[in-house]
Amino acid sequence: MSILVDEESRVVVQGITGKEGTFHTKQMLAYGTRVVAGVTPGKGGQEVEGVPVFNTVREAVKKQGANVSCIFVPAPFAADAVMEAAAAGIRVVVCITEGIPVLDMVKAAHFLKDRDCVLIGPNCPGIISPGKTKVGIMPGPIHKPGSVGVISRSGTLTYEVVDQLTKAGLGQSTCIGIGGDPIIGTSFVDHLERFREDDQTECVVLIGEIGGSAEEEAAGYVVQTRYPKPLLAFIAGRTAPPGRRMGHAGAIISGGQGRAEDKIRALEEAGITVVANLAEFGATARKILMDG
Repeated sequence: MSILVDEESRVVVQGITGKEGTFHTKQMLAYGTRVVAGVTPGKGGQEVEGVPVFNTVREAVKKQGANVSCIFVPAPFAADAVMEAAAAGIRVVVCITEGIPVLDMVKAAHFLKDRDCVLIGPNCPGIISPGKTKVGIMPGPIHKPGSVGVISRSGTLTYEVVDQLTKAGLGQSTCIGIGGDPIIGTSFVDHLERFREDDQTECVVLIGEIGGSAEEEAAGYVVQTRYPKPLLAFIAGRTAPPGRRMGHAGAIISGGQGRAEDKIRALEEAGITVVANLAEFGATARKILMDG
């Protein structure tokens, strides 16, 4: 099994005719993802890499059976693209776009609240179930099918950790980049719940960073539910000065909150193994999961 996406997922790429949309559509197709449609208003009737282009997501759902969306729409229009996908009945929306205005995301989050739609992102690398499908921009070759679930706020750190896991002989069930913006669609807790119920996933990796309280909330959930699977974590930004944004819009220590040491303490108190040195993540995971 895997969570949210698999080999049966039928993907529509919103913004497919743009440079990024076209490039990553080609990469997804090469991985084996079933990209069945693209959407760019005003360009319906064209094809990109053999994929038919429609003017609206609703058309893509009706004519091609799309049920997952991958968004490469420019920031000023991306929140509207998210809402269009949800309104058309798309069940999983992956928004790669970064720089979406916060007020736009407030509106989108409210729109999604009572709908049966899972938003991953924005400002994220997407989601991949290795050997089955990838929806987003992750480098496919570093991933390997297996039993480790990965949830991350950082794209590049995800790639580093996954590469180490794969080289250590630890494949992945599903890897999710939840995004680094202040307002995102899903949290560590949301996906911990999904991985808890997934038979393929035997261990979960959390990759966090400074800013916000997502990691502390995950730690609280683990304690509250007596989470039954081993957990490992890494927190980026230990040396970040307060008040300075580090990479992501949400990665900032503000008002004394969001510090790395507080997150690490909360995770360790919840019984989660926190790896201090990123270069040792793969070896540490192998020792815990394979060598006992």
